[in-house]
Amino acid sequence: MAPTVTLHRWDEIALEKVTEMISRKIVSGEREMLAQIYLKRGALVPIHAHDSEQMTYILQGALRFFVGGEENIVREGEVLHIPPRVPHQAEALADTLELDIFSPIRAEWV
Repeated sequence: MAPTVTLHRWDEIALEKVTEMISRKIVSGEREMLAQIYLKRGALVPIHAHDSEQMTYILQGALRFFVGGEENIVREGEVLHIPPRVPHQAEALADTLELDIFSPIRAEWV
């Protein structure tokens, strides 16, 4: 049996409210996951780590990341790569729209 090809439309995916300051939309395949994350200025993503490799692409706004004791400010048009199992946290320096890619998928998000 041939694999199924699926078209996803962001405007048809329900916005999930994570906190008062953070919302997301998720598209997931078998081995990778794509998430649109909306953060209001001042939103904090607490320190955490996961088994997934992560790519964060800033579409609008800016985030201050603390990864492995190092501060990185990631702005519109920039991509931050976070290896698996590395503790990290983020703060929204402005209203921000970002795209996260995770591989393998974040099972706790599905």
